[in-house]
Amino acid sequence: MRTTTIPDDAQPRLASGVRVQIDRITGNGVLLFPEGIMELNETAQAILVLCDGRTLTEIVRSLAEDYDVDPAALAADVRQTVTDLQGRKLVEIA
Repeated sequence: MRTTTIPDDAQPRLASGVRVQIDRITGNGVLLFPEGIMELNETAQAILVLCDGRTLTEIVRSLAEDYDVDPAALAADVRQTVTDLQGRKLVEIA
């Protein structure tokens, strides 16, 4: 399987028809898309909320500040989450 590396200056965005929402019953974040729904963990939700035109570097920096963690350690997790969602066609890279 070929792994695609997302560059630091990439601008991930939610794909057309995809949105992040809070489930009224559970209070958990969910990703809604035409074919279904995906429950999000706190980390994935935080990443996706920032996929609004910011670069991958800006997303990592913002999360590192919010959670007081090392950006270098966080970057691989953010990149992997975005890559996984891109593979499912839920995130587009500009």
